[in-house]
Amino acid sequence: MTDYRIERDSMGEIKVPVQALYGAQTQRAVDNFHISGTPLPPAFIQAVAHIKKAAAQANTALGLLEQPIAKAIMEAADEVIAGQHTGQFPVDVFQTGSGTSTNMNVNEVIAHLASERCGKTVGANDHVNMSQSSNDVIPTAIHLSAALALNNQLLPELNFLNTTLKEKAQALDGVVKTGRTHLMDAMPVTFGQELRGWAQQVEGNIERLKHCLNELCTLPQGGTAVGTGVNAHADFADLFNRQLSENVGLTCHTAGNFFALQSSQDVAVATSGQLKTLAVTLMKMANDLRWMNSGPLAGLGEIELEALQPGSSIMPGKVNPVIPEAVAMAAAQVMGNDTAITVAGQSGNFELNVMLPLVAHNLLGSIQLMANASEALAGRAISSFTVREDNLQKALARNPILVTALNPIIGYNKAASIAKKAYAEGRPIIDVAEEETDLARDELERLLDPAKLTRGGLPGES
Repeated sequence: MTDYRIERDSMGEIKVPVQALYGAQTQRAVDNFHISGTPLPPAFIQAVAHIKKAAAQANTALGLLEQPIAKAIMEAADEVIAGQHTGQFPVDVFQTGSGTSTNMNVNEVIAHLASERCGKTVGANDHVNMSQSSNDVIPTAIHLSAALALNNQLLPELNFLNTTLKEKAQALDGVVKTGRTHLMDAMPVTFGQELRGWAQQVEGNIERLKHCLNELCTLPQGGTAVGTGVNAHADFADLFNRQLSENVGLTCHTAGNFFALQSSQDVAVATSGQLKTLAVTLMKMANDLRWMNSGPLAGLGEIELEALQPGSSIMPGKVNPVIPEAVAMAAAQVMGNDTAITVAGQSGNFELNVMLPLVAHNLLGSIQLMANASEALAGRAISSFTVREDNLQKALARNPILVTALNPIIGYNKAASIAKKAYAEGRPIIDVAEEETDLARDELERLLDPAKLTRGGLPGES
């Protein structure tokens, strides 16, 4: 480091790049943690800045922070919230387990900017961190950043996916296809039924994530060092949450018990579990799309996904299902993130969880992946695929399993022998059934009508 200034903290002097807005404690973290080269996500840093702004507003209302300094802190925090100064938050995800280094990084940057604004020395600890500890700021930031990401990113994209599925289902309501269980031919279904099943899965995920959102809006800010609220005014937490709610557009609540939310990450673990469930849903949909699109000649060939890019560097004309593949990989990553968050969640030792930065990084990463994957699946796969009706009809006409509709009339064993004969001879089931039963052709046509069979019920029911 050739162009530097000297900063001081409780441990002494240290060289800091002259252009850096941060100070000594951030620099020590940069020097100590060469683990991944990945800092915490901007969304998390912005959440910490929201906390600093609301804390300054609450402390000013309580008469603890003088107005010029508070105003400067709030304006500096607004710059960070707006995405400015992103290069000033370099601390690695894999750092001290409390996230103290990141809390102090934000404190130092805001203090530097605020000092320039008001012409007074604004202290990173005494002013920006007033009534706070890293031990309540970082757990609060995990909840707040995840709540904002769910509310503003993931839930809107899931609603878009749900709407897309329902619109596609309505458009394909009359299209009958061979159903499959165990990947083997089964009774017929409509595309509308299949897609509405997916939509119901998405709706279930939306409702579960909304429940998580409500829990994430309960915050431990005010517990300070160990949950007792030492060095914070008795009214600080409620004022903080009232101001934060106004600032971010969510209804935030003070935790009924600070100890629970500072010593554990149960809410984050539960939220991650629901994100994993969503990942399972998206992977099921992606894989079904890949199977239906397989071929185009030697596979199922039921649908044709939109051609987005060449699929091979050596095989001309090959086109692959790239969006479902990307979505499946994103889902796999979210499942892995959940495992890491689960391990981190059990690291609540006495009054503090000590894997907080890992929880923050993986939770926000999972939300972002699921939001982007949902948008891609809806906008570039589901909405634009076309149905290959000729292939559907060929498969339906030769599907021996249609004979299931005759079970109540001729019995399971007789129906099974007809199915086996039709399959062995490669003939339509109706032809074999006409030979092997006393049922008239027109009656068989009525009983074995694939469209009617998608509506369920007993033979003869309208």
